[in-house]
Amino acid sequence: MSTTPRLPAVDSAEPATFAGVTAHAPKMMRDFFGVYAEFWQNGVVAAEVKEMTRLRNARMTDCGY
Repeated sequence: MSTTPRLPAVDSAEPATFAGVTAHAPKMMRDFFGVYAEFWQNGVVAAEVKEMTRLRNARMTDCGY
């Protein structure tokens, strides 16, 4: 799995990051980050467990972030 986006950023002067690439679809970007914030800020799973899972997933997929 690559961490290099296949699309350029909206602003060609900026590097292609997740946020820069998703900015091609502003409504989708808003909706995604709304759900993402809800996931991290609320829910029945403790924040520590969510973070531990995020780190393990990043390690297993060799994520550069």
